Amino acid sequence: MNGVEKSSSLMIEREHKGIWQEKVKGFITDLVLLTKRIVLIANVLPVLTGFLLALHFSGGAFRDYWDVFLLTMIGSAFTIAGSLILNNWYEVDLDEKMARTQLRPTVTGNIPMNVVLWLGIISSIIGLGMMLFTTIEAAIYAFLGWFTYVVLYTFWSKRKYTLNTVIGSVSGAFTPLIGWAAIDSAYHIVPIVLFIILFIWQIPHTFAITMRRYHEYKAAGVPMLPVVYGFDMTKRQTVIYIVCLLPLPLFLTSLGTAFTVIAMLLTIGWTIVGFRGFFMEDNMKWAKMIYFYSLAYLMILFTLMIIVTLPIFN
Repeated sequence: MNGVEKSSSLMIEREHKGIWQEKVKGFITDLVLLTKRIVLIANVLPVLTGFLLALHFSGGAFRDYWDVFLLTMIGSAFTIAGSLILNNWYEVDLDEKMARTQLRPTVTGNIPMNVVLWLGIISSIIGLGMMLFTTIEAAIYAFLGWFTYVVLYTFWSKRKYTLNTVIGSVSGAFTPLIGWAAIDSAYHIVPIVLFIILFIWQIPHTFAITMRRYHEYKAAGVPMLPVVYGFDMTKRQTVIYIVCLLPLPLFLTSLGTAFTVIAMLLTIGWTIVGFRGFFMEDNMKWAKMIYFYSLAYLMILFTLMIIVTLPIFN
């Protein structure tokens, strides 16, 4: 083979390699969009928190439960991812009408719908199967979270009732129970309060999203609260749910005074932001404030719970 042929062969090889790399990169990007990356992370974090808190309160050592930890985190991640993929598969007609979901592979057609369906089913089976190797209680909570999100929220209520937000919020609230139950029974004040916090937190958080995306949800015909009853009603309900969070840190005093005080201050701050909505004319600005505060609230609260379990604080 002469020099020209070698050079040509190398160029073709590099071109094929580049095409292959682009396809792999594109597929990974589609998978990230399919599993709603931020939503997935936001749901897995409370599982981790519940697991570490259970170890803290039961006096267990992480080194004795590392295998259970891997099963719990990977199993819950697959279960949650499976439910999110099935949600994308079922709601493709809605996503086609909404600007924020135009890049999802179900809309672009990058991944065939039958493949998406099987990805959701297989991911769910793998996740729930792995959870069975932790404890039956943890597996039950994982299944209940999956069933509530996929069947009760996605298939049944989202297209019919404004209460879809409340129903959907139940599914995400199971996550700390999953992590805790992998170690010990979740019949304990801490995981129960975490369930209530997550359930309540998701409602004003979702209201803020739907206010910001009001025109998209209206165009898609999804009966979200702001679309059906307007912004004033949404503001009132948002504040009511945030106020309901105020007493809950007082039930978590076992996590220490510092945590209780910070949790109270965070909740008071969110309440103040909520009440500001009654005096602001720019509804979109207020909804944006509620949205970003809710994200910060969740991340700070659950990360702080992990921090207080570290040996340096005990």
